[in-house]
Amino acid sequence: MKKSLLNLLGPGILFAGAAIGVSHLVQSTRAGADFGFGLLWALLLVHIFKYPFFQFGPRYAAATGETLLDGYKKLGKGVLISYYILNFATMFTIQAAVTIVTASLAANLFGFSHDLVAWSLAIMLVSILFLGLGKYTLLDNLMKYIIAILTVSTIIAVAIALFKTEKGFSFQQIIPSGTAQVTFLIAFLGWMPAPLDISIWHSLWSVEKDKVTFEKIKPKQAIFDFNVGYIGALFLGVCFVMLGALVMYQSGESFSSKGATFASQLINLYTENLGEFSGIFIGAAAFTTMFSTTITTLDASPRAMEKSSSLLFSKKIKLNYWFWIILLTIGTYIILRYFLSDMVFLVRIATILSFLTAPFYAILNYILITGKHTPKKHRPEIGLRVLSLVGIVFLIGFSIWFLLSL
Repeated sequence: MKKSLLNLLGPGILFAGAAIGVSHLVQSTRAGADFGFGLLWALLLVHIFKYPFFQFGPRYAAATGETLLDGYKKLGKGVLISYYILNFATMFTIQAAVTIVTASLAANLFGFSHDLVAWSLAIMLVSILFLGLGKYTLLDNLMKYIIAILTVSTIIAVAIALFKTEKGFSFQQIIPSGTAQVTFLIAFLGWMPAPLDISIWHSLWSVEKDKVTFEKIKPKQAIFDFNVGYIGALFLGVCFVMLGALVMYQSGESFSSKGATFASQLINLYTENLGEFSGIFIGAAAFTTMFSTTITTLDASPRAMEKSSSLLFSKKIKLNYWFWIILLTIGTYIILRYFLSDMVFLVRIATILSFLTAPFYAILNYILITGKHTPKKHRPEIGLRVLSLVGIVFLIGFSIWFLLSL
């Protein structure tokens, strides 16, 4: 039974690996540092209202044996073209953002070089090596151990922070006001727990797992697997907000707006407040967080572009998985080599764009899972449909609020 349960877990853990990254380590920690426990309401609400649309990825894949991209094409070629353009426009910035934070943590943790561009290139090459040697199977197995290490390290870090803190704290919730605070909130929500297009990645991983295991996963099993990863992402999101609130809130420390510098300050501040012995736990938690995101995004974006290309273009045009991995690696290196000083702006644009495009993916996923392209017995029940409609209103409403606040 234990073996079958372990084998069942896969795409959901990959989802967690992709989700738990900049959104948790940087955004959630900064939310705790700037607002204390005041943004827990936003963290919980966005997990509730995004839940159906993420779940529809593995649900559709298990019900039909197809990816969401196949479904998007059935809704109209223009829909798939829109996704293709959006993904191509953002994938280099996203990869650059997660890789540079991983590189900064590696430099801080291992210490034998502070050349972040060189570290970034090394991390991407190691990731490519993993993907080339083991493909999906190694990624699936590796991520289970990375998420386990991350979870244990984070729990230890939170426990240390709770034990060591001497200041009182409040659970009063805060509604951000002003352009700067609202912009941060929207960026926070955009990548929490992840951009909605990761539902597409999840459907791709689900179909790939069926291929490598030669066993078609049942919809109930797929949803269980997803729930494990989703609840894990929520739990760790709360943990990182707690770390920020317990250690950084009202500390008087001024944080850099640059992701790489912020990550270095994060480790140093924890060490100063909690003691040198805590550094290894914080470092392990932070690095495994970002490495898991780096390797999963490096796999998923090329996988999505390969599938989209095969659906849109003639078979004579060979834009396969390795073409996109090489292109993504080169593009990421160029951004980091020549535009590193503009990374904060690029990350902010990427996170905000992720939130503003969330209604697009939410509506598409809802139409697809409730329509004729999904077998009737696998369509969501009335409660999940109602939650989906409320979620769409939530995403559109917050997008309008942000645009009006500019």
